[in-house]
Amino acid sequence: MSTNLPKRLQAVLWSRDINKLDLKKDKNYIIHQILAYGTWEQLIWLFKVYDAKLIKQIFRKSPEKDYTEKSFNFAKDILLEISEDIDRQSYVKTLPRNIRR
Repeated sequence: MSTNLPKRLQAVLWSRDINKLDLKKDKNYIIHQILAYGTWEQLIWLFKVYDAKLIKQIFRKSPEKDYTEKSFNFAKDILLEISEDIDRQSYVKTLPRNIRR
């Protein structure tokens, strides 16, 4: 797996310099950023570079609170076809925090 990312991904991976990202080491960040904010072209690239099983595993096991409700539902239900319930609190940044007393 090449460690060079296409320059066109810088817009969706805005918080890091893509010249310093590694496809293996930074896969969680890359996968979540593209699932949450990517264009159709960037999503196609993602599924060409990473195995769908790995993408689904990272989505489930390493949640990132970067998604809107719509992007979470699109990634979970449409792109990854995950039917089981997943705690939205761990993903959707626009949901209020759940404070337990």
